[in-house]
Amino acid sequence: MASTPLSLDTPPDTEERQVESWRAMSPAQKAAMVTGLTQAAFTLMCAGLRVRHPGASPREHFLRASVIVLGPELARAANPDAAALESP
Repeated sequence: MASTPLSLDTPPDTEERQVESWRAMSPAQKAAMVTGLTQAAFTLMCAGLRVRHPGASPREHFLRASVIVLGPELARAANPDAAALESP
């Protein structure tokens, strides 16, 4: 049974080796990998906010990040001053 490729620019044999390496990982290794990727995504999000809003205060950057991560409604519930933001 042929499977759908995970990536169109990766040769099937390379992808199969990648999947096998994931299967061989312990749960702790998988959790560490996901944690690292999550931290990298958060770092990139914060960098993007600093580029888009260079004059913003650290508090404004925090509020904008909370809107992205939590969504506008929950961010406003947790931080009422987030309502003053025009867009992330």
